[in-house]
Amino acid sequence: MASTWNSSLTITHIGTATAIIDIGGIKFLTDPFFSAAGNQWDLGIILLKNSVTPAFAIENLPPIDAVLLSHEDHPDNLDEVGRRILDGRHVLTTPDGASKLAPRPGVRAIQPWETITWTIGGKDFDVTGTPCKHLPGGECTGFVITNEDFGIALNGKPNAIYISGDTVYIEEFKQIAEKWNVLVTVLHFGKAEVETPEGPLQLTLDGKQGAQLFREIGAEILVPVHFDSWAHFSQQGDALKKELQDEGVWEQVLWLEPGKATKVL
Repeated sequence: MASTWNSSLTITHIGTATAIIDIGGIKFLTDPFFSAAGNQWDLGIILLKNSVTPAFAIENLPPIDAVLLSHEDHPDNLDEVGRRILDGRHVLTTPDGASKLAPRPGVRAIQPWETITWTIGGKDFDVTGTPCKHLPGGECTGFVITNEDFGIALNGKPNAIYISGDTVYIEEFKQIAEKWNVLVTVLHFGKAEVETPEGPLQLTLDGKQGAQLFREIGAEILVPVHFDSWAHFSQQGDALKKELQDEGVWEQVLWLEPGKATKVL
């Protein structure tokens, strides 16, 4: 890790893509999902079924400073319970999501490769939206986060944290390594699939794609989320672990225990 890093990073995985990312005492919540096991949602093209209750109930959350929402329109990333935490909160999401969440004044939209300065808890964070390839016709975003306390790497690039959002691998991801020195990447796995007339359509990373993305952006630590508890995930925990081992990145993987705050940096 670069010696100029002067912050802290702790991640608490709650379930699916929901996590508390604590950066220097500022708590970001990702993709809020809090429904108990056994719930299901019929989206027409797919029936979403959840089999694991999140590690925290929404009422047990610590104070949250801001929400990073990869997309608004899929309940496994934002359910009815999770929507409650968006009220009166700073939220960053897609343009379509921001429009649907109006009139909440704290919601901001971000475009792919757009960088905004987001002042949260008295600290300035530069957040860049990253492209995603998820369900055709929908919007989804990832996030690259930098802060002056992250410092500059020896290669002259700002140190950063990258959160992929729901996506499969695309060539555009190579641009991340051109602009930032990624210390930690939080990747959405699961190999989520939906049936189409042409056959299964993959919607999120599998282990092989995630390992390729991890290597190409040159990150130091890989944190998997979004890999278990849903019927439409075709590659769950054990299968994901095996593929990451086979791809030779296992020693750089930080596997989180749900509900436990884990110091990453």
